[in-house]
Amino acid sequence: MQPANKRNHPARQTRSRRHATSGTAPLTDRRATNCLKQREGRGGLNSSTSRERFMVCIMSGARSKLALFLCGCYVVALGAHTGEESVAEHQEAEYYVAAVYEHPSILSLNPLALISRQEALELMNQNLDIYEQQVMTAAQKDVQIIVFPEDGIHGFNFTRTSIYPFLDFMPSPQVVRWNPCLEPHRFNDTEVLQRLSCMAIRGDMFLVANLGTKQPCHSSDPGCPKDGRYQFNTNVVFSNNGTLVDRYRKYNLYFEAAFDVPLKVDLITFDTPFAGRFGVFTCFDILFFDPAIRVLRDYKVKHVVYPTAWMNQLPLLAAIEIQKAFAVAFGINVLAANVHHPVLGMTGSGIHTPLESFWYHDMENPKSHLIIAQVAKNPVGLVGAENATGETDPSHSKFLKILSGDPYCEKDAQEVHCDEATKWNVNAPPTFHSEMMYDNFTLVPVWGKEGYLHVCSNGLCCYLLYERPTLSKELYALGVFDGLHTVHGTYYIQVCALVRCGGLGFDTCGQEITEATGIFEFHLWGNFSTSYIFPLFLTSGMTLEVPDQLGWENDHYFLRKSRLSSGLVTAALYGRLYERD
Repeated sequence: MQPANKRNHPARQTRSRRHATSGTAPLTDRRATNCLKQREGRGGLNSSTSRERFMVCIMSGARSKLALFLCGCYVVALGAHTGEESVAEHQEAEYYVAAVYEHPSILSLNPLALISRQEALELMNQNLDIYEQQVMTAAQKDVQIIVFPEDGIHGFNFTRTSIYPFLDFMPSPQVVRWNPCLEPHRFNDTEVLQRLSCMAIRGDMFLVANLGTKQPCHSSDPGCPKDGRYQFNTNVVFSNNGTLVDRYRKYNLYFEAAFDVPLKVDLITFDTPFAGRFGVFTCFDILFFDPAIRVLRDYKVKHVVYPTAWMNQLPLLAAIEIQKAFAVAFGINVLAANVHHPVLGMTGSGIHTPLESFWYHDMENPKSHLIIAQVAKNPVGLVGAENATGETDPSHSKFLKILSGDPYCEKDAQEVHCDEATKWNVNAPPTFHSEMMYDNFTLVPVWGKEGYLHVCSNGLCCYLLYERPTLSKELYALGVFDGLHTVHGTYYIQVCALVRCGGLGFDTCGQEITEATGIFEFHLWGNFSTSYIFPLFLTSGMTLEVPDQLGWENDHYFLRKSRLSSGLVTAALYGRLYERD
């Protein structure tokens, strides 16, 4: 994503969070030990060992050009084994096991240099060797699908010419049924595809990876580049028998001069025997209607595989932040694999469901991470606004009263006057402007232990109703932006954001912050002009939070949260108006 400045992030370990709705229980020491045992054959989900297998295991490792060292295993349970055969079978029928790998790719020392195909293969095989080790580790944990990151095999910062030796020939899976591992001589320049296909067979799992591909074209093709070939940033999907199931060519390139945009957007889904239909797209695509929204809308997808090479940009577009928001907004599972290059601001992978996440974000540690989790075949979303009116707690009652159109509650732009809530009356704080994510936000400071704020820009008005058990020494602000974002991509957004500022000065609001101590109970809402709204939610230490409630109420979209686990860094509603891009 956006270029990342050097940050003073503390080293973060892999995080996982549970919510009461998931019915969780801790692992015993015996199960933690079982996490490290070798499996006796590939029994799949129905093997006897799988009934007491780990639920989530995250293998962390460090890589060099010579070796990959496994450094540890962190285990968390999604549910306790009951010992009853019928319950175990039911659980196994309702879940599948997925893995994503955050890869510190071995990069070309000079991506602008012109090298031979053999030299390119030597570098790519170093990365593929690591991929193969991760596949075999995942296979020991009954993984059924694994996702690798964008640019993980070949790297980045190439020119159109210098990347050419790194490109595999890609036949269309819609035209040709092909198993590269079993039919290696069918097409030339397919060595990478062959290795990936063989990995899928050896691991007995679906495999999703990203590579560069080439496709010759004729001068009679009006879109054919002058060099006579198309070059694509491509995701490939292999079944567990090594067959090339499908391929997706990245449509929304992020300053990638080496690649072409396909003439028509690929709307790619693939079916699996263990979880049904998956959608697939890449990195920057997640912010655009085509293909991300169209695939979900038109093909009823419940799961997304998402290779990415994302440069974190706080406070609104950290990798795990947008991944989680996408899962929550659409009620789907997102399997997101990022590359790991902290010096470039690139980290953040996860397996995200609407209600929980298993993720890795580390700006200090050079180690890779393999995340494995048990994922529901039918994800359960948040409780929506349809049940909001049944809530009776005082803060939600005040929120509903404000939205009901009580003339006293709407009388003043920055002050509420409700007879039943006189204690919420506050002096109107000053509005100010500050840059956030390269956009000029209008903000108001969040002062005091409780209050009600209102700030507008163009057609969007944002509101905040809040209480704070204790006051921290940090400055928080409520910001609004309604306009065309034009730096590092052009797209129209509407944003309501509650953020911790970098210091006590108004000009520090919008800076990149990862630590905070401020605890809030709040409702955040706005009169958005779009239905595509992503709830961004980060707390101290790059920890993901899930809203208590989301949804529409009286033509306003709201987010409600109480009982934060740590200090609030960002709570935002990030709206996309695709038609205004």
